Amino acid sequence: MNDIKVRVGVGVYVVRNGKFLVGKRLNAHGQDTYACPGGHMEFGESWEETATREFLEETGLKIENPRFLGITNDIFEKENKHYITISVIADCPNGEPEILESNKCSGWHWVDLETLPKEKFVALENLLKSEFKDKLENELLNSKK
Repeated sequence: MNDIKVRVGVGVYVVRNGKFLVGKRLNAHGQDTYACPGGHMEFGESWEETATREFLEETGLKIENPRFLGITNDIFEKENKHYITISVIADCPNGEPEILESNKCSGWHWVDLETLPKEKFVALENLLKSEFKDKLENELLNSKK
């Protein structure tokens, strides 16, 4: 048995006008892939608190109404890491994201499912292959109204 611990991550899908926010990762964990803002759950936090904290730390924006989108089992074989990722949908009706962690992200981009780059972070890739994809599609469609 190995000493690798399974960690909990939270990904934040902010949808606006039929698009959601992704950034290109710059660190060894998923480097050069596109992911939603997010990060590790800290001791004592709810997933809503993690989503709110991480989104603010990474983009400078405050989210509203975080709600469950899905959950994925994400194994990063190359990095020898294993995560359970809770994906959250949230509202952020105003403002544009800033790059506040330039060592982790090269820039933020609003994309739809058709313009999403093919280099996807494992958690995003797994969500899009799961039954939760329909829920994301519905949220994107409703955000156009």
